[in-house]
Amino acid sequence: MSVGVTDDMSIFSLVAGASLPVQFVLAVLIITSLFSWWYIFIKVAAIKRAETNADDFENAFWTGGDLNKLFEGLTAGRRKPQGMASIFEAGFKEYARHKQQGRSEISDVMEGSRRAMRAAYNRELDDLDAHLPFLASVGSVSPYIGLFGTVWGIMNAFRGLSNVAQATLSQVAPGIAEALVATAIGLFAAIPAVIAYNRFASSVDRLSVRYESFMEEFTNILQRKS
Repeated sequence: MSVGVTDDMSIFSLVAGASLPVQFVLAVLIITSLFSWWYIFIKVAAIKRAETNADDFENAFWTGGDLNKLFEGLTAGRRKPQGMASIFEAGFKEYARHKQQGRSEISDVMEGSRRAMRAAYNRELDDLDAHLPFLASVGSVSPYIGLFGTVWGIMNAFRGLSNVAQATLSQVAPGIAEALVATAIGLFAAIPAVIAYNRFASSVDRLSVRYESFMEEFTNILQRKS
């Protein structure tokens, strides 16, 4: 009993009947896509947490309370301050240290606090940028990996037809469809990664602007306090 074209065109039969290079390409793309979705879920939670922490800290900071009490509340907690709270902690800690040492030069005190906040800011941005290069690479490279599998599959299909006296649709269609599956999987891996990267990059940029604005405003407050 012969196998019909419709049976040969099922996804599983196409993948199972593909050549080893094409199967390897498909495996790489599927694994890459799974890692991308895992990182996407991680980044959604991380950025949401960073935005919530920034909102909560700004509400506490701009209520006009005592900065010493705010600092003591952050350092007394079990969890290490994150985001804007980490920048505030680093700057105020350095400011208090300089004041305890009796340095009278305001420029030295402010420069020390500014450097401490900048270092904390860079650490926070590094955490927020984690996994974004991977998503960018997946979004840009996956279509080409899929295209490589497609080209290889089409080459195999035409090599197989070279030994056939007369090519028919039933002979050509499975090989071409098998090859195009690689392109489809490549796009399936790339599109979510590109969308997620653009969304996360925009969110990180907005957070970085908020952090930098806070650093400038907090520097002015410390300068007036000095």
